[in-house]
Amino acid sequence: MLVAAAFVVILNETTLSVALPVLMGYFEITADVAQWLVTSFMLTMAVVIPMTGYIMQRFSLRQVYAAAMLLFLAGTVLAVVAPVFPVLLVARIIQASGTALVIPLLMTTIMRLVPLERRGGVFGLVSVVIAVAPALGPTFSGLVLHSLGWRWIFILMLPLVVLALVVGLLLVRNFEEPTRPYLDVPSVFLSAVGFAATLYGMAGLSDLADGIPVARVAVMVGGIVVLAVFFGRQRALAREARAGKSAAAEEQGAGKRVREPLLDLAPLGERNYRLSLALMLLTFSMLFGFIILMPMFAQQVMGLSESQSGLAILPGGLAMGVMGPFVGRVYDARGTRVLTIPGSILMSAAMLGLVVLGRDSSFWALTGVAVVLHIGIALLMTPLMSNALAAVPDALASHGQAILNTFQQVAAAGGTAIFIAIMTFGTQRAMNSTPGDAVGGLASGLNLAFLVGAVFSLVIVLFTVFVPLDAKKPMKEKKAQNDN
Repeated sequence: MLVAAAFVVILNETTLSVALPVLMGYFEITADVAQWLVTSFMLTMAVVIPMTGYIMQRFSLRQVYAAAMLLFLAGTVLAVVAPVFPVLLVARIIQASGTALVIPLLMTTIMRLVPLERRGGVFGLVSVVIAVAPALGPTFSGLVLHSLGWRWIFILMLPLVVLALVVGLLLVRNFEEPTRPYLDVPSVFLSAVGFAATLYGMAGLSDLADGIPVARVAVMVGGIVVLAVFFGRQRALAREARAGKSAAAEEQGAGKRVREPLLDLAPLGERNYRLSLALMLLTFSMLFGFIILMPMFAQQVMGLSESQSGLAILPGGLAMGVMGPFVGRVYDARGTRVLTIPGSILMSAAMLGLVVLGRDSSFWALTGVAVVLHIGIALLMTPLMSNALAAVPDALASHGQAILNTFQQVAAAGGTAIFIAIMTFGTQRAMNSTPGDAVGGLASGLNLAFLVGAVFSLVIVLFTVFVPLDAKKPMKEKKAQNDN
């Protein structure tokens, strides 16, 4: 039930990427203003997710689930009736607040209830949520926009959200009693300001081709400085908490409540967690860069309709969904590298394939490249996520997941901004060389962005081939040890 609920809310994250031109015309707003529907969603996720470690300890599973789905439902209803753009923007922020609670809820439940040797298979299902749902978002919205209006993107979600809420409240059971952990209010403030400012500044990097956006860069640098203070405070609070718990144990529990960090950074001390997270974030930025740029390429360069561009992504998204459980079972049996090496090679090959596509390329060529890309990402995401969280003790599961989810939003925002900035730079350079050929200029800019993506994908190939990553021994090795 948690997987189904997570799929619905994550699908919503990318549904508006194709609808932005329609919304610009409906509300009579510029592209920069319309982009806030996507940016505000990521900003809200990045602000709320670091607090989920505390929320999961303070409230019961059913309480958090109910709050998450009710928030998402309220935001969806508000979006359906939004009369003006600011109301729609508030609706997206409310939706994002609910979404930010669902994914950590799902992942922490898996970490607490599913044995280590079976987590790969379960995380294979979760990969359908984390990677497939964002990939299918443009397909869903493209088909809806072609046949109905933009409000139907939200109307069609309502019955799914209501069903997930009702069934979830009937089936979800509490498996741990909530406690009263310490809430460090300064950490909440530092986290919110730091992540919001950093993501806001990163989103402005898409304007780099027009010159350095000084204001946005200043906000980003300020956000990074605030985050440095936040991380330093978390480490200090973690040391204080460990010392306090040791003293309390010696005194048989006497003394006042120990101060604890809002986000425990201990998982970053684990090599497998740290490296798997880095590779996963690079992969995630590739996926979001593709999700943003591919509709532009399909519609403005190849001349496809909104529904056709959505259908070009659909086979790849479906392939990723079908492969998720299979990839998870292979991870449980064989470990990480048997999946990540071919996955990184396929992803790199797909990015190189995007480089050679042009205005005369066929629909099927684009679809084929998209399928290869999604299969490569499917082979990467599940083992990297499973390997990262396998390196984290169960007591730190919620914090390990919060770190992962928070930085996914940073990777999505950063990847999107950088890809768009490179595309814009390449387009302007091509237009200066051949004035009047707007389509050719845009094609050159998009190909340049895909080329840079291909270079980064080669870095992932090198890491997966030459850097061993396995936080747990595969079943095959365990069986051999037991036989001996």
